[in-house]
Amino acid sequence: MEKWSLMTITVLLALTVRWTVSLGSYSGAGKPPMYGDYEAQRHWQEVTYNLPIRQWYFNTSDNNLLYWGLDYPPLTAYHSFVCAYIAKLINPDWIALHTSRGYESQPHKLFMRTTVFVADLLVYIPAVIVYCFSLKETSTKKKASICALCILLYPGLILIDHGHFQYPLSLGLALWGVLYLSYDWDLLGSAAFCLALNYKQMELYHSLPFFCYLLGKCFKKGLKGKGLVLLTKIAGTVVVSFAVCWLPFCTDMEQIMQVLRRLFPIDRGLFEACMFSSPPPRLANIWCSLSVLIKIKNIISPQTQLKLSFAVTFLSLLPTCIKLTVQPSLRGFKFALVSCALSFFLFSFQVHEKSILLVSIPVCLIINEIPFMATWFLLVSTFSMLPLLLKDGLLLAYAVTTLAFLSVCAASFSIFEKTSAEDLQLKPFSLSLKGYVSWFKSFPKIVRCLFLLSVTLMGVLSLMSAAVHPPQRLPDLFPLSVSVISCLHFLLFLVYFNVVILWDSKNSRSQRKIS
Repeated sequence: MEKWSLMTITVLLALTVRWTVSLGSYSGAGKPPMYGDYEAQRHWQEVTYNLPIRQWYFNTSDNNLLYWGLDYPPLTAYHSFVCAYIAKLINPDWIALHTSRGYESQPHKLFMRTTVFVADLLVYIPAVIVYCFSLKETSTKKKASICALCILLYPGLILIDHGHFQYPLSLGLALWGVLYLSYDWDLLGSAAFCLALNYKQMELYHSLPFFCYLLGKCFKKGLKGKGLVLLTKIAGTVVVSFAVCWLPFCTDMEQIMQVLRRLFPIDRGLFEACMFSSPPPRLANIWCSLSVLIKIKNIISPQTQLKLSFAVTFLSLLPTCIKLTVQPSLRGFKFALVSCALSFFLFSFQVHEKSILLVSIPVCLIINEIPFMATWFLLVSTFSMLPLLLKDGLLLAYAVTTLAFLSVCAASFSIFEKTSAEDLQLKPFSLSLKGYVSWFKSFPKIVRCLFLLSVTLMGVLSLMSAAVHPPQRLPDLFPLSVSVISCLHFLLFLVYFNVVILWDSKNSRSQRKIS
C-alpha cells in the first residue's frame, strides 16, 4: 500500500506539472494564416467529422491539402474523428466546415488541452507506471516511484505535448509494445507496435529493433519448430492489425496509394523545405548541420541525396541490428531502440525537430541502468528543441521543467557518483583497451567535467537565445548554434550507445528481464 501511495503522489505531481504547462501558449497561437500544430489538430477534427472517409486524404474544394492536409496514418484520423464528435456536442462552431478555420477561444483551448491530458492519462502514464513497477531493479518501495517520477518529468515530452501541442499516443502505444515483449507476450507486443505505427509513421524509427528482436527469438526457437510457429503468429498479427486500421481505405487501390503519398511525401525533397529556406535549418541532425558549411542542395541531386541518406542510415544501423538478431535479449532490445532511433534522427531526412522524442522515450526506459548518461541525453534532447520552444513562448516552462528534471534525477539516482566505466556500462570496452589507453583511470572525473561543461554551455546559449539580440549580419546565429552543438552531442551519444551494445557481454548470457 505504501508503494502505491508513493506512486499516487508521483502521478499527481506529474499531472500537475503537465496541466500547469498547458495553461501557457501553444503552437501558432494568434499567428494567421497557418497558425501551428494546434490548428492542424483542430483542422483534422473538422475534416474527419464533416467529410466522408474517401475524401480525408484527397485534395478537394472542401479539403485543401495545402492547409494542414492530413498526413498521418489512419489511426490518427480516427482519433481526430472521436475528438471531433465530442467537440460537436459541446460547441459545433469548433469544427464547422470552412468557418472554423483558425478558431481560437479559451473554452476551445481548454477542450483541446483536455484531450491531450486524457490521452496521456489513459495510455502513456499507465505504461510508464507498469514499466517501473515491473523492473527487478526497482522492486523496492521507493525505487519504482523514483524511476517513474524521473520519466514522467522528462521536460521534452511535457513541453511538446502540453505546451507546443501534440498527442502522446504513438509513443505510449510503442511503450506498451515494449512492455508486452518484456513479458514474452510477443503477439500483444506486435499488435501494440502496429497500432503505434498506424498512429504515426515516424514510429518506423523503432521498427527495426522490434523486427530484429522478434526475428532473433524465432531463430533461437528454431525455424523448423516452435520458431516457425511463432513467426507465423507474429506475421498474422501484423497483417490483421494493419488490415483493421486500413479497412475503410481498402475499397480501391487509389485510396491506398493516396494515403501512402500523404504519409511519405518524397517529392518534398530529402531534407524538407526548412533545411534550405530562410531562416536556415534548426534541426540537430547531421545533414542540417553540414548544410551550414556545405550547400548540399546545390552540389548533390535529389536522387543522390536520397541514396546517400539511405546508405549512411543503413550502415549506422547495421551493427546493432545484427547483434540484436544474433543475440536477442530484452536489454539489447531497449538499447537498440535508442541507437536505431538516433541513427534515423541523425542521418535520415527530417520532418521536424520533435523527432528527437522518438529517441528520448527509449532513453527513459534505461534511465535506471545508466542514470548519468540518460539524464545528460534527455537534457540535450530538450535543449535541441529550444528554437521551437522559444517560438511558442515556452521559455519559462522550459527553464523550470528542465531545472526540476535535473534536480530530481541528480537527487534520486546520485548521478554524479555513477560515472565509472562500470556504471556507464563501459567496463567490457575498457578491458579491451587495457594497456592501450592510460587515461581510463581518470575517466569518471573527465566525464563529470564534460557534463558540467555541456550543461553550462547549454545554459549560457539558452539565456543568450532568449535575452540577447544576434548580430544583424548573423540573425540566425543562436538557433544554428543550438542545432550544431546538439548534433555534436548526439553524434557522441550514438558512438557511446553503439559501444555499449557491441561490447555488452550480458547479451550473450541469461538476460535480466522484467519480473
